[in-house]
Amino acid sequence: MFKYLVRLTILTVFVGLVALVRPAHANMSMLDNFDYAQPAFKNSMPFATQHVVIQVSQDDPALWNLALNNAQNVQDYFGAQKVQVVVVAYGPGLKMLIAGSPVAERLATLDQEGIEFDACHVTMLGIERATGHLPVLVPSAVIVPGGIVRIMQLEAHGFQYIKP
Repeated sequence: MFKYLVRLTILTVFVGLVALVRPAHANMSMLDNFDYAQPAFKNSMPFATQHVVIQVSQDDPALWNLALNNAQNVQDYFGAQKVQVVVVAYGPGLKMLIAGSPVAERLATLDQEGIEFDACHVTMLGIERATGHLPVLVPSAVIVPGGIVRIMQLEAHGFQYIKP
């Protein structure tokens, strides 16, 4: 009985340690199924009559907040079910979507309101080359193959482009 309890304790500790080193969440990714001709989205917005893509490409929390204000204002004006808002972050702007960013809590709130946040995989790979690891993103981030390509895709499908 004692050996059984020791093994059970060791197993419990091991499982606990594995849980600590594994991410608590995995971000949604479009890497395997991205189709330029058929945009996919985290949130289905079947009643949206307006479609907006907002670019974030600078490492400036004031601009991040401006972009988030733009997203919220558009949604407030048209109504959450009437507008589809996608915020695409790439280059230095990807830092907005990295876990622990100064706007992380606000991103979570806006995500719950149906605003999508796309993270550029090309930029993520650049960070990996510089640091030795991929950045950990906020849970709401959706990984897309490239930020510019995602913006082009959405514009080609009728999205209005905003760069704050």
